[in-house]
Amino acid sequence: MTSSVSIQRRRLLQGAATAIALPSFAALAQSPSRTLRIGNQKGALTVLKGRGTLENRLAPLGVNVTWTEFNAGPVQLEALNVGSIDFGDVGEAPPIFAQAAGAPLAYVAATVQRPSAEAVLVPKDSAIKTVADLKGKKIALNKGSNVHYFIVKLAEQAGLKYSDLNVVFLAPPDARAAFEKGSIDAWVIWDPFLASAELTLGARILADGKGVVGNRGYYFSSLPYVAKNADVLKLVVEEIDKLDQWAVANKSAYAQELSVLWGLPKPVVDVSVGRAAYGTAPITKAILAEQQQIADTFFELKLIPKKINLLEAAGAGVA
Repeated sequence: MTSSVSIQRRRLLQGAATAIALPSFAALAQSPSRTLRIGNQKGALTVLKGRGTLENRLAPLGVNVTWTEFNAGPVQLEALNVGSIDFGDVGEAPPIFAQAAGAPLAYVAATVQRPSAEAVLVPKDSAIKTVADLKGKKIALNKGSNVHYFIVKLAEQAGLKYSDLNVVFLAPPDARAAFEKGSIDAWVIWDPFLASAELTLGARILADGKGVVGNRGYYFSSLPYVAKNADVLKLVVEEIDKLDQWAVANKSAYAQELSVLWGLPKPVVDVSVGRAAYGTAPITKAILAEQQQIADTFFELKLIPKKINLLEAAGAGVA
């Protein structure tokens, strides 16, 4: 009888130990099993971070979200290349350079086209009235950027060669200083720098991107991450597009949030937000074909060392 009681006691203790050692199924479901490391610039992703809606959406999948802020797209892509982040936002040009450098880049989503958000500026009293008048003039732009491609295509439309332009490469702050001093004749730039120059310097838009370029924004990941986490990225894109649709209906409120992030007066951001287009959707082969044209142009200008195939940066299931 003593033996029977002892055996029963051992079984009870083993059961209790098992109950303590093993978490409940509910706890397992809630415990993060995957991580999404987002690299964000001060923009839409930062606004999304502040709202916490993405974390709420991904929690049922057991995904933990971390955020790292960057000051430019190329730096984000360097972080992707060394495996420090899994997702980020960027303009048209930086991912082309990243792919040409061998980064395991994957395009995940793209914004709608935003051609009005980049333009050629001239002083308000400038004698330059048409794009053709830019021949031989000193034009500042950021090398290898979306506006670099824009000026090439704009010149072509006006019957000019790229070699007809006297292009000087300046980062936006330096270009603005040169524009104010009158040491350049024109400045090719994007919002919100564009809106700021219009409102605070009285700059005049000679031509914007309408009918010339698409000027999309892109969201990227790595090919290995896309292969294992397509469900996560699908929800991320949906949440970004929800923010876009909210911005369409609440432009003044969105401008206020961005004004704080960018440290710019709200009237400047109102102009930038007011002419922007909103909407984000998964990447397609048609959109990658647009990027292919930019990549081919950059190769012709010897900005990248080799031709690249944009389809190699397409994740599985791209339509």
